[in-house]
Amino acid sequence: MAGETAHHLGRVLRAEPGQLYELSDGKRVWLARIAEVKRDRVEFSLMEELPSREPLLQTVLLLSIVKFDAFEFALEKATELGVCRIVPLVAVRSEKSLLAAAPKRAERWKKILLEASQQSRRLRIPELAPLMKLETALSSTSGRLKILLSERPEAPSLRGILEGQNAAAAVVLAIGPEGGWTDAEFQRSQTHGFREASLGRLILRTETAVIAALASLNYALSGRPS
Repeated sequence: MAGETAHHLGRVLRAEPGQLYELSDGKRVWLARIAEVKRDRVEFSLMEELPSREPLLQTVLLLSIVKFDAFEFALEKATELGVCRIVPLVAVRSEKSLLAAAPKRAERWKKILLEASQQSRRLRIPELAPLMKLETALSSTSGRLKILLSERPEAPSLRGILEGQNAAAAVVLAIGPEGGWTDAEFQRSQTHGFREASLGRLILRTETAVIAALASLNYALSGRPS
């Protein structure tokens, strides 16, 4: 191991020879023992292959840009909850100043995904797509179940939708900006096969909606027989 990760392990975490770590190349996971710690390099001896931890449910998250502290918290928790791809969205009610600054945050966001993946011992880091307009994202994603979270009082509950579902291999979840989706965005999503769903009568912050919706999807759809 070399570079910034090795420096952090050796100088910040004070790694020492003999300590055990789990290493992954994105395909397999190994239990490894530190053999030697150098300034910007840590050498390991592989001991045994470990069972990999692949999410049972492949979820794509279409996440509208909101204030960056909330957006980045949502990225971290979405990674811990197993999403395989995250698409930052340009929605009609997204703040223009945030959209202008978003591309410059991409490297920071990738680092958040990496660290959250390591913390949760994921085999693979979620893919982070470039900033995308809603229409493009809706037309370029596929899944057996497509859900658009809604605050409209007439929207059916997410619970009711999931009760009628068997295990799904792939799900697409779209979460709107502060202020919600416009009527035109609701219509476009329906054209692309998305089902409107509500998390309840209370208005949730974006990061809260991400956690609640993904946890519900994992509970309802992972590992159930079809």
